Amino acid sequence: MPIRRLPPETVNRIAAGEVVERPASAIKELVDNAIDAGATRIEVEAHGGGLTRIMVADDGCGMSAEELPVAIERHATSKLAPDDEGLWDLLRIHTMGFRGEALPSIGSVARLQISSRAKGQREAWSILVEGGRVDDVAPAAFAGDHGTRIEVRDLFYATPARLKFMKSERAEALAITEELKRQAMAHESVGFSLDIDGRRILRLPPEHPGPQGRLARLAAVLGRDFQDNALEIDQVRDGVRLSGFAGLPTYNRGNAAHQYLFVNDRPVRDRLLQGALRAAYADFLARDRHPSAALYVTLDPTEVDINVHPAKAEVRFRDPSLVRGLIVGALRHALAGAGHRASTTTAAQALDSIRPQSVFPGYQPGPSPAGFSAWREGGWTPPTQRPLSMQAMNLPGLSDVSARHEARPEEAYQTLGGGMGGGFGGGVADAVREAAYGDYDAPPTVAYPGQDQPPAQPFDPIDFPLGAARAQVHETYIVSQTRDGVVIVDQHAAHERLVYERMKHEMEAGGVARQALLLPEVVELDPAEAERVVARAEELSALGLVLESFGPGAVLVRETPALLGKADAAGLVRDIADDLAENGQALALKERLEEVCSTMACHGSVRAGRRLAAAEMNALLREMEATPHSGQCNHGRPTYVELKLSDIEKLFGRR
Repeated sequence: MPIRRLPPETVNRIAAGEVVERPASAIKELVDNAIDAGATRIEVEAHGGGLTRIMVADDGCGMSAEELPVAIERHATSKLAPDDEGLWDLLRIHTMGFRGEALPSIGSVARLQISSRAKGQREAWSILVEGGRVDDVAPAAFAGDHGTRIEVRDLFYATPARLKFMKSERAEALAITEELKRQAMAHESVGFSLDIDGRRILRLPPEHPGPQGRLARLAAVLGRDFQDNALEIDQVRDGVRLSGFAGLPTYNRGNAAHQYLFVNDRPVRDRLLQGALRAAYADFLARDRHPSAALYVTLDPTEVDINVHPAKAEVRFRDPSLVRGLIVGALRHALAGAGHRASTTTAAQALDSIRPQSVFPGYQPGPSPAGFSAWREGGWTPPTQRPLSMQAMNLPGLSDVSARHEARPEEAYQTLGGGMGGGFGGGVADAVREAAYGDYDAPPTVAYPGQDQPPAQPFDPIDFPLGAARAQVHETYIVSQTRDGVVIVDQHAAHERLVYERMKHEMEAGGVARQALLLPEVVELDPAEAERVVARAEELSALGLVLESFGPGAVLVRETPALLGKADAAGLVRDIADDLAENGQALALKERLEEVCSTMACHGSVRAGRRLAAAEMNALLREMEATPHSGQCNHGRPTYVELKLSDIEKLFGRR
């Protein structure tokens, strides 16, 4: 069969299959062009899921009558220029687009009309392309001083086979909305609007460039809850900067749909982000829960390849391990800085669940029972506003607090699972305990004659972030009072996190104990996998797994972590090989060790159903405040819920 040259129309339709996969990808290309043109406002309209009509208008620099015919030629672009030697550099890309394929590709499969007025010109011009056929440039009416308006009708009418594979109009509309949200998150200084089938979907005004403007844009797109529960990220390592915001562990999702990565302000989809987030949040979330994050990577354009695919949604980093390590390290640093903080959504969920109208639909209060009326009329008076003391409550389990604990509350730390603060955060915990209970061996303060200042007032525990313990409910939950609300603590979940953090600290300080195998086990792998595993032998040894090369395509396992007991060495090594290939780190071993520590912490913690003394409850609260990550248990669930007094008053109609 002879070799033939394909006609330009066919070439453009083949290219359109890569560049314009669906209406959302066509909108992405047009929005990229608008941003490159310096637009500050971009309007998008779509009808019939984008298959019937798409309109994208911007206030960018616009195009002249001479530029319009060139713009719809394949591989014609204003975003690349030759250097002094006549070479075109594809490594230093500073724009969203650069390939010059979008407009001719769209014009080859749809009816494309471009109307534009260049900045500084009075006339506006238009050009029409239908299925690859180009009309002459003609004068056009144009609203605005300058900019471009592009209208696409009957997308894929020239390629009916592609049209058959489109999803429903609703699915295509959702894809368009998601795409525009990504663009809006990447460019907070640009205003965006989106109308679908005449309905207003997005109205996002331009924000001030910078972290605060970016957070405001993220709140507008992802919701105010994200803003209230986001941790700011800003770290630099070896010329690579990571900024953005990540959600608290207790603000998690059932899927990874709320994880966004931007590279040099370009929205991309990369498996590296999911692997890095999984590693950073491994200590805090269950396997079926996912964090929310919007992360922005900024680096030299020569260190990243964005020319992997015509759609430009995939990138390749020159040093992926550097970027991944930066993401993991920055996220862990931010999570550690959050301390005992838990998401605000837990309080809202708790309040929603106890509102009278949701618990008793249609409930109408009736007359007071006769017994209650008689009791009230018999001289009953309401209690004072002063909080009741622990002795006055006379609750089961609190009245039998020993005199030793009442006299020296610090000793209660030794009764909670052998002492909670013995290993982790000793300096901080000691400072918190001293602030809470003072120096018990010192004599009481006495005012001597001639003293200039009165003795200092004792510190009120309700001024602590988690307040002062007032009661224990169902021997499971600690009720604490703060200055402006109430805190309810799950005693088992909270103590489990404290014990787990202490075990991790001790393991890091003393290393992981190892057990030698009576007969070393040979594990056969692919030669490339074996090489990757052996290259990380030193790192694996620090985690308790000692292995060495055993010829091409095999490794010899001599020792395994003692925490794992009778471990499946072969299965463990194969999982590590898969993690090294996919994520560049041995996550499998770390996760198994953390899972064992988590289980041990669960069994070694204060159980639900155990009665605690007042000093023990306060000791638990103070230790939570001094321990990082204590706002959530090892599975990502909150360890406490804080209800503000104003919210409680709303429940009872007092506000």
